[in-house]
Amino acid sequence: MFEKILIANRGEIALRVIRACREMGIKSVAVHSTADADAMHVRMADEAVCIGPPSGTQSYLSIPAIVSACEITGADAIHPGYGFLSENASFVQILEDHDITFIGPSAEHIRQMGDKITAKDTAKALGIPVVPGSDGGVPDVETAKRVAADMGYPVIIKATAGGGGRGMKVAATEADLETAFQTARSEAKAAFGNDEVYMEKYLQKPRHIEIQVFGDGQGGGVHLGERDCSLQRRHQKVFEEAPGPCITPEERERIGTICANAIAKMGYRGAGTIEFLYEDGEFYFIEMNTRLQVEHPVTEGIFGVDLVREQIRVAEGMKMSFTQEDLQLSGHAIEVRINAERLPSFTPCPGKITAFHAPGGLGVRMDSALYDGYSIPPYYDSLIGKLIVHGRDRREALARLERALGELIVDGIDTTIPLFHALLAEEDVQTGNYNIHWLEKWLETYQG
Repeated sequence: MFEKILIANRGEIALRVIRACREMGIKSVAVHSTADADAMHVRMADEAVCIGPPSGTQSYLSIPAIVSACEITGADAIHPGYGFLSENASFVQILEDHDITFIGPSAEHIRQMGDKITAKDTAKALGIPVVPGSDGGVPDVETAKRVAADMGYPVIIKATAGGGGRGMKVAATEADLETAFQTARSEAKAAFGNDEVYMEKYLQKPRHIEIQVFGDGQGGGVHLGERDCSLQRRHQKVFEEAPGPCITPEERERIGTICANAIAKMGYRGAGTIEFLYEDGEFYFIEMNTRLQVEHPVTEGIFGVDLVREQIRVAEGMKMSFTQEDLQLSGHAIEVRINAERLPSFTPCPGKITAFHAPGGLGVRMDSALYDGYSIPPYYDSLIGKLIVHGRDRREALARLERALGELIVDGIDTTIPLFHALLAEEDVQTGNYNIHWLEKWLETYQG
């Protein structure tokens, strides 16, 4: 068993991993920038190492600094959390070269699923249904016009190395295509250093459904149902739930089995998420995230498993502690992302927390690194907490979420808490009648 794990991350996800380590009797090492010297994950870990100045590129994204921290502390393994270096294949390869275990998939699998075109080809070969689209990258506007004519408008142009909505543009007609194509390439070049794009059929009113998968790297693979992440702003998820309100048990079994079999065939190790657009009873592959997701707690809630603990176990070479037959779905879970942002503009709002009170009670979980007097630095993502609730059914989970939001106190800064109070008053949210475009349209009239 690992004796010491370094967490190459910050905030609530670093705390989440530290807690799992503590329950398993494993020592934890926190790394931090100078801006995070007083952060909660630094206080809670067994050891802490400063790895650089506030800039993420000089600290949490600095591979030499993180490897040095491992060597200084004698850590056996690194857990990457999500974001930062969690899907960096070069980082994983360097760790292997230094005999440090990466708690996650192999560099090969990260590389394979990190490029959108390769990932789509891989999904096809594994029997996963995909959105109709171009065969590989689209080099120029004339080619784009031919591809669009074959599949029909509207189409969406996406960066092959993209994510988070960057390098992604929709063209409703041929007249829109040239501008959308050039803009997507420019954004992709600026954001990822790679201007290659590909094209897909643009679905009109899809939902965003993702399947949680897990593999032991030894030919074993399971699925842990789906999450509905359709409430999004600018392609960023704000409200996630499991199971999906529109997914039938038969659909769950069908797509879940396809995904579990794919993971087993790949020999994939650890947690992963296969993401789909879902429309009219059909699933269309978007991408695979080769890491733990921000929204993993809702899956833990309905299946009663600790995904981080399981990540650590399989990284040590153990088989999974559960089989597909062991995984029985129970109840309904919802997560809302609490951001330090000023509404309705959603501009970041760092600053000092003058009061913080986390809600409690049956079926309530608050994952956050906040505390009274903590100053949120301006250098990182605005996510400051995740409120997760679990109930016997969706109605109970929604009622529990409303109650818990009423108990949550974060003073000193603006947050997105009022957004969720407003969303819960909407009939479409109460009934689960929404798609990936619903929130953007609703926000057009939202006053904060």
